[in-house]
Amino acid sequence: MDKFADYPTSLTAPARDAAAIVPSDVADIPDLPRAIYVGQGGNVSARMIGGQTVLFSNAQAGSFLPIRAKGINATGTTAANLVAIW
Repeated sequence: MDKFADYPTSLTAPARDAAAIVPSDVADIPDLPRAIYVGQGGNVSARMIGGQTVLFSNAQAGSFLPIRAKGINATGTTAANLVAIW
């Protein structure tokens, strides 16, 4: 039974999908995520949907970055086990 089936998909609703992110300086994440889960801590270089590239320094393992990133750069990213959350 899915108790959240009637809830609309929004930034505050539980995530419905997730996929591993392979950092790339050119390839985009196929679908824009609502957040990025950081499995192993480090730096995350994100290409934001607004066009900026931002370095999130020292992102902690087990944390979520509440960002709408179109891609995660391999260059500058030292964090690992990143997961896109929808």
